[in-house]
Amino acid sequence: MTLETRILSCMEKVFLDEAPEKCEKEFQGFQNEVIDFQAAFRALDVRWEEVRVQIESPLHSCISVRLVKHVPVQYAMPDDAQEDCLRTQPGLYPDILSAIGPHSLHASSRWSCLWIRVKPAGQFNPGSYPVRILLLSSDGQIHAFSTVQIHILPGMLPAQQLIHTKWFHCDCLSQYYHVEVFSEEHWKIIENFIRAAAEGGINMILMPVHTPPLDTRPGGERLTTQLVKISCDNGIFHFDMSQVKRWIALCKKCGVEYYEIPHLFTQWGAEHAPKIMSAVDGEYKQIFGWDTEASGSAYGQFLQAYISALRACFREEGIEDKTYWHISDEPSQAHLSSYAAARRLVSESLSGCRIMDALSDLTFYRQGLVTTPIPANNAIEPFLKAGVKGLWTYYCCSQTKYVSNMFIALPSWRNRILGIQLFKYEIVGFLQWGYNFYNSHLSDEPINPYLTTDADGWVPAGDPFQVYPGVNGIPEESIRMAVTFQALQDMRALELLSSLAGRDHVLRLIDEGLDQPITFSQYPHSAAYILQLRKRINDEILRLTKN
Repeated sequence: MTLETRILSCMEKVFLDEAPEKCEKEFQGFQNEVIDFQAAFRALDVRWEEVRVQIESPLHSCISVRLVKHVPVQYAMPDDAQEDCLRTQPGLYPDILSAIGPHSLHASSRWSCLWIRVKPAGQFNPGSYPVRILLLSSDGQIHAFSTVQIHILPGMLPAQQLIHTKWFHCDCLSQYYHVEVFSEEHWKIIENFIRAAAEGGINMILMPVHTPPLDTRPGGERLTTQLVKISCDNGIFHFDMSQVKRWIALCKKCGVEYYEIPHLFTQWGAEHAPKIMSAVDGEYKQIFGWDTEASGSAYGQFLQAYISALRACFREEGIEDKTYWHISDEPSQAHLSSYAAARRLVSESLSGCRIMDALSDLTFYRQGLVTTPIPANNAIEPFLKAGVKGLWTYYCCSQTKYVSNMFIALPSWRNRILGIQLFKYEIVGFLQWGYNFYNSHLSDEPINPYLTTDADGWVPAGDPFQVYPGVNGIPEESIRMAVTFQALQDMRALELLSSLAGRDHVLRLIDEGLDQPITFSQYPHSAAYILQLRKRINDEILRLTKN
């Protein structure tokens, strides 16, 4: 068997039917930095044969190898946003990073790809380390090998300062794995997914104290995932926070630092209450929902008691200053009055709290309705010009033209450029709506994300989730999530250099040699710019820390 091989950066995506053009031999990172690269291969003279991979390196203990698997993409991108896409037609696209079983790796005439991760975690001295990648037949015969040099640079990247959330959907885990909500098995799966999120740079988790009123058809409902056990006896509400405390303890255990409270009113207008379940005089039932007007006195009185109990719990658990609240998701100018009414209803109860919402109309901020506005990255310019402090940004299915995003059909440079943009504009937080949304449009029905990557044709493939629900309740990372983590590491490297040489010096490096300065919608359309800039940043850090 004769194998053709290519060593690639993590910025490439290898399709089954297309030979990768780039070829790399050296990669670098600091002592606590994750270094990802790829090894692509195909057979030239056999139809199909089992192979296995073997790694020889002094870094062997910190190296993992996964297989890049392809997923079906039906809806790649909108017709008017197909510039800078890898492909636009339905087909199989590379995305899943999957563990390699004892017999799951094969060579054929189609291109296969290995995702190789070096995670020194501060345990190795600076230096250049060879990594030899061997592909062997089942009887141990070597059919191909490549040697890569990994340069571990002296020094450590600083801790991540960016607050990063991708919305966590508990109901989707219960539905996909067929386990009862908040059963012990569900809690185990939740822990696996939260840990994976934290390891991928997600340091804020949406905590379902009540069922999040997100992507739900008006009049419909999502599976109840309500941590707070509510009872009402003779008109008096009581709140059992034991499961909330368990959630917080689990998040702390996994390394999560910030907490996000689900929206207190329905999406796209703040006109109704979310689904709230309670035992009322011994009968468990829904007490608020689509039939509840947001500004109604009954819901207002409930919120006073509910928010007070939550805040008392958060103070007791030491997280109140790390907790952010939502009013309603993505209100527009047409919803200004209803949003304002909802905001007034909780104004006193949330006094001193951080309130944030995804919205792209500056009026909400100027009227003092939200302390932390989160405009989309294609609508952020007015907020930047207004000098909004502590600014966040987000993207979702609507940010298809020009700006950064992480759809499956996009090249990885359009994903990774985000870290440089966030640094340049001093963005404090980043939000994306789908860490693990495994439902169709408006949650009408569950979907299998291995078969349906676009929420049943609703959004561009990859928008609803960043991880796949692997076997035994263990998530499988996507290329997109791995590349986003590289963007976060870029941001940390920029912050390190800024602490050494000053922010102005770093900003000059970012825009040096470009025809136009980088903005959220304007940047070099290539992986080369990002990789070369990162090399210059590293060189500058080494120069300034040499002594």
